[in-house]
Amino acid sequence: MTTLFSDYEIRSARTEDLATLAEIEQAAAMLFRNTSYAFLVDADPLPLDFVIQQFQAGRVWVAVDDRDLLVGYAIAQEIDGNAYLQQIDVHPDHGRKGIGRKLVESVCAWAEHQSYRRIFLSTFRDIAWNAPFYAKLGFQILAESELTSGFQQIRYKEAEAGLPIDQRVIMHRELR
Repeated sequence: MTTLFSDYEIRSARTEDLATLAEIEQAAAMLFRNTSYAFLVDADPLPLDFVIQQFQAGRVWVAVDDRDLLVGYAIAQEIDGNAYLQQIDVHPDHGRKGIGRKLVESVCAWAEHQSYRRIFLSTFRDIAWNAPFYAKLGFQILAESELTSGFQQIRYKEAEAGLPIDQRVIMHRELR
C-alpha cells in the first residue's frame, strides 16, 4: 500500500528501512525533553527482533520524503484479536506536516482490510501529540474495566519499563 501526499509518501517498509527506525524513534523521543517524561529521551528503542517480526508479518509502514529518505514510521501488531498500533514516530525535523496523521490512517486502512473491527493504542493522557492528537482522529479512551488480558499485559509492561501508568491510557477507534 502506498499513499502520496504533499512531498511525502507512506509505504510498506522494506528490509533496508528497518535499521533507520531506531534513529527516528530516538530523535522523536527528544520531544519529551521539556516534559515531565524527559526520562524517555534516554529510553532504548524497540528491540530489532520485534521490529523484524512485525515487518515479516507486513505490519511496518514508513513515511519517506521526495528523495525516499525515511522521516517516520508506524508498527502494528495483534493483541487479543485486535489491531494494535504499537509505535508511531515522526522525525521532529518533519513534524507538524500531517505525517503522523497519514501514518495512523494507513495503519487503520490496513486494519480494516484485515477485517479488524477496532484498533487500539496506548499513549500519554496529557501530552498534546499523544491522547489529544489521537482523539482528533476518532480514538476514544477505553475504561480500565474494559481492558482484556492482552491490554492489561501491555499496562504491566509499561509500568515495568518505568512509565507512569496513571498518566497512560489505552485508546480505541471503531473501524468500518
